[in-house]
Amino acid sequence: MRLRISPYDVGRNDVRRAPAVMFDVGTATIIIVLLLVLVLLGVHVAIALGMTSVVGIYLVTGKFRIVEATLASTSAEALRDFTFAVIPLFMLMGEFIGRSGAITDIYTAINRGIRGLPGRLAVATVLGNTIFSFVTGVSIASAAAFSRIAYPEMKSFGYHRGFALGAIAGSSCLGMLIPPSVLMIVWGILTEQSIGRLFLAGVLPGIMLASLFLLYVVGSAIMRPDIVGETEAGEPVDVRAASGPEPDALQTILSIIGMCAIIFSVLGGIWYGVFTPTEGAGAGAALALLFAVAKGMRWGGLLQAIFSVGQTAAPILILLLMAALYSRTLAMTGVTTAIQDFFLNSGLEPWMILVCMVLVWFLLGMVIDSISIMLLTVPIFEPLAAALGFDRIAFAIVGILAIEAGLLTPPFGLLVYTVKAAIQDDDVSVKQIFISSIPYWIIMLTGIVAIIIFPQIANYLPDLLF
Repeated sequence: MRLRISPYDVGRNDVRRAPAVMFDVGTATIIIVLLLVLVLLGVHVAIALGMTSVVGIYLVTGKFRIVEATLASTSAEALRDFTFAVIPLFMLMGEFIGRSGAITDIYTAINRGIRGLPGRLAVATVLGNTIFSFVTGVSIASAAAFSRIAYPEMKSFGYHRGFALGAIAGSSCLGMLIPPSVLMIVWGILTEQSIGRLFLAGVLPGIMLASLFLLYVVGSAIMRPDIVGETEAGEPVDVRAASGPEPDALQTILSIIGMCAIIFSVLGGIWYGVFTPTEGAGAGAALALLFAVAKGMRWGGLLQAIFSVGQTAAPILILLLMAALYSRTLAMTGVTTAIQDFFLNSGLEPWMILVCMVLVWFLLGMVIDSISIMLLTVPIFEPLAAALGFDRIAFAIVGILAIEAGLLTPPFGLLVYTVKAAIQDDDVSVKQIFISSIPYWIIMLTGIVAIIIFPQIANYLPDLLF
């Protein structure tokens, strides 16, 4: 099978005048296999994407001059893209709020406000993670933070350690679904969709998942009170003794008001068109800085926050640059079209193809991080899903959920290993955390199915406000 294509416009006259070239399906196979081999060999995803792109462009054009022109134009366009700044700015907002101590204050307030509720500490963890998701956008950050905040208190109550850590790992997945999610930002950049619409699309699915998590936690606590430490030798545990000193009421009120003000100002401004997502991220970072200073953050904490975000955001931005080059390579070589034609002509039902994509996301989630998975697969999967007639917004939420569920999938689920590293408790095994995370994985799978059947869950708010 041979396909005729025209080279992708890379912004250079010599490339635009290049004649159409011929290639066969073997070229597409080489590109895909080379990328997979490099990733499985442990080569950094950014380097793997870059090497694959260079090989792919050269195989199609046979000219290093065109390869150089494509690299140069892609880099120039990526560096000029104002949208890319949204990622470090939102991360900086979350870092400032995390260092302010507001999350600890709110978690403690929730904990004390729901006394008498079965499994209240696990409930407070899910609710706290939901709130934290509105400012961090990174599930691994949520997992690390709540492992340090919630686990010691649940352990002091006599909670089953696997159940406690399963609640932390499972609810941390909300960080990539509830805005401002870094995955949503990356998805929007890769697919040229409205980031504001994607943010809105994640709200109802996020609330739905959080509600299902809470039902599971409370139901488990009612059926098995021993796993939440609610009885000790047949007697109730003394909640006051286990809870420690009363929190500072003024600090708690300041934390709640400050968090709500930042969330509503930033997300509300984006949704109602006051400013773009990038401008909203900048405003959020500035508000979070003022909030953190008011809460007691000093110069040293400010520098640490900036360095921490730089260490995290720089690799992501390099990945996005290589992903832009990879997407351009797919367009030049016709790989996306070839894969699309293969599946469309395979005779498989659309839902079967969707299941294949979800399985790929699950498998990749075992071994690499969420953003790398997205960069590898979305440039291929999203056009295929659109050709199959799937709603683009709903498909984005399904993809993000599937990628996050992969981070809980054994044997290499990265969220589980993050939790294990953060608690530094030798009495808890990785296997135990994986087993306790299974119910949350099942709930996320249920959410995926629900959104596939009822895409209105994702589309309701975007259609209402845009």
